[in-house]
Amino acid sequence: MGLWNSFKKKISSFSDDWDDLDDWNEWDSDAGIDEDEDYGDGDESDAKGSLGRDWERVIYSREHIDIHDHKQRHDYVVGCLEQIAEATREIENLEYEYNMVTAYLKDMEEIEALPPDEKAALESAAAKVSAIRKDRDKEEAKINKGMSDAKFAQLMMLDEGVEDGIRKLTEAEDYQRKIKNDLKQLDNERSAFRYRRSELISEMEDCQGMAVVCSVAVAVCLFALIIMQFGFHMNTTAGYVLAAGGASIFYIFVFLKYREASSEFKKLNSETNRLILLQNKVKIRYVNNTNLLDYLCMKYKVDSSKELAKLWKQFNEEKERRAAIRQSQMALDLVENELMHILRKYQIGDTAIWLNQTDAILDHKEMVEIRHSLILRRQSLRKRMDYNREVVAANAQNEIKDLVESYPKYSGEIMALVEEYDAREGAGLS
Repeated sequence: MGLWNSFKKKISSFSDDWDDLDDWNEWDSDAGIDEDEDYGDGDESDAKGSLGRDWERVIYSREHIDIHDHKQRHDYVVGCLEQIAEATREIENLEYEYNMVTAYLKDMEEIEALPPDEKAALESAAAKVSAIRKDRDKEEAKINKGMSDAKFAQLMMLDEGVEDGIRKLTEAEDYQRKIKNDLKQLDNERSAFRYRRSELISEMEDCQGMAVVCSVAVAVCLFALIIMQFGFHMNTTAGYVLAAGGASIFYIFVFLKYREASSEFKKLNSETNRLILLQNKVKIRYVNNTNLLDYLCMKYKVDSSKELAKLWKQFNEEKERRAAIRQSQMALDLVENELMHILRKYQIGDTAIWLNQTDAILDHKEMVEIRHSLILRRQSLRKRMDYNREVVAANAQNEIKDLVESYPKYSGEIMALVEEYDAREGAGLS
């Protein structure tokens, strides 16, 4: 049995730290909560039934194992050791959380036990923290609904030139409207010139046609007069005079009309050339001003001067809000340091956590609710720790112990496996 006593000391040492965890049981009694009582939902427990409870039990059976077979014996013992190691790791993780919750409960007890005057000073500091934090949260909510950080950073980088940019963009937009009006007017004038040009061409062509018709008419009259004179021996002097006079007057009228249309046509061509030159000059201004507008819009990432002016107004409001938040944060840091200093004076372990629990300091009901929640959490942690300690680890220990006692000839081999597993895995068995 000397060998077993050595083994027992080795595999049971992992539970030595459990004794000091029971020091806080009175907290659950004070809260009126029984840790042995099932705190889960009754319907859920009923739904689990016997099958759910069976899943929680760790069953060891050698019915299908040949202990005298080296490989089966080795695998079985290693399986038990792995369960002990897994339970130990789980207990260590749970113990950290358990101690943290317990420390939080202890801090609550210290705060609740403060004398009235000292508690009043603590509540005063907590009230300052709570008030400033609420004001800051309101301002931050406005920021979250307002300008994005990216747009704010962009305008902050262009801060000095934004007002000048608004002015330039407004002037460029006004100039653009004037240029467009000029271009429209020039287009209308060119259209009028084109229409008048076509009229003059038609008028000159009509004059040419009338001259041809008059010439034909005069030729016919002369032919008729000649026939009358020489064929019928008639006196046609008056006819010749009338034909010559009428033809002369008509030719003079057509000539003057043609010359007038031709002169106006030449003048219109000259005006059209001047209009084209003026239009080209305005088009160049239009292109340059359009490029300026595109550049300014690209620089400030807007579509118009109105949008930039609106953003600039929002930026100035945002800058004021953020400055107010910075001031509020500085004031909050001061009162938080004051609160933490008071908490440290009363040996509060984790002072930082109370910066976000000022409502619990100010409102006893809130403190009771948090305490109740923490006790429930601690119950859950204890239940999980008990399961790993009493069900998983203890059963595995008892199974290995029973193996050593039932098969003493393999006890040396089993102890060697324990030593080897402990050295290799660092499972905390020694």
